Amino acid sequence: MFFKIVDFSTYSSIKIGQPTDVLMIEKGDAIPHDRYLIGSANNLLISPAPPPLMMLSKDFAYFETKGDFLEIGAATPTGRIVSYAKKHDIGGFEFCAKLPGTLGGMLAMNAGVKAYEIFNILHSIEIEGEWIPKEEIAHGYRYAKLPGVATAARFKLTQGFDANLLQQLLSLRSNQPKEPSAGSAFKNPKGDYAGRLIEAVGLKGYRYGNMAWSEMHANFLVNLGGGTFDEAIHLINLAKERVHKRFGIALQEEIKIL
Repeated sequence: MFFKIVDFSTYSSIKIGQPTDVLMIEKGDAIPHDRYLIGSANNLLISPAPPPLMMLSKDFAYFETKGDFLEIGAATPTGRIVSYAKKHDIGGFEFCAKLPGTLGGMLAMNAGVKAYEIFNILHSIEIEGEWIPKEEIAHGYRYAKLPGVATAARFKLTQGFDANLLQQLLSLRSNQPKEPSAGSAFKNPKGDYAGRLIEAVGLKGYRYGNMAWSEMHANFLVNLGGGTFDEAIHLINLAKERVHKRFGIALQEEIKIL
């Protein structure tokens, strides 16, 4: 293992943060339990004083066929997963094209698009050297209670990459803002949409400093250039307060705040 300085103002998708020492974990290392694991920082909002952080090194970005299963390392970017599936005519991973980040991040939050979720196609996860069937891991809409650090996952091989489905899912990006963001800020409440609620309380396009709720999609918190952690937190809290006051709904963050 070794330390690497990561500048979150350029590394994170929302472009907020500062240069921070991050412990890089290599194959064979004992994984610390006193650090927070991050991936490609696509759904992270880093504070000026984050907890001790760690990342899986490139040792954990790989593909390996084992019998009827495809094993993928947790540090593998989603884009590489889709490319691999397309090249080898493997079905089930098309929805990953809509999701930035790494496999580990998808597993940690049961990431998905509409009816497609990573746990739907998952067989088992390697947690610190032990393979655990997905049935033994509590999970649901945008959450999974992993009992430790995921280093790899296995999926039942299914032939037939669906190029038409891929294009349908990619077209969903047309309503997403181009400015830096951390994806959806809040989970959708049951039977409703966080974006609709934020728009209904007058915050769509609302700006505070250099951060704003997107004019294109109200559930996207966007950085207009030079946005700060405090400005982002102000808007997150404002949305929660207004939505709760008007609708009695407690919005839950999908974005991870560290």
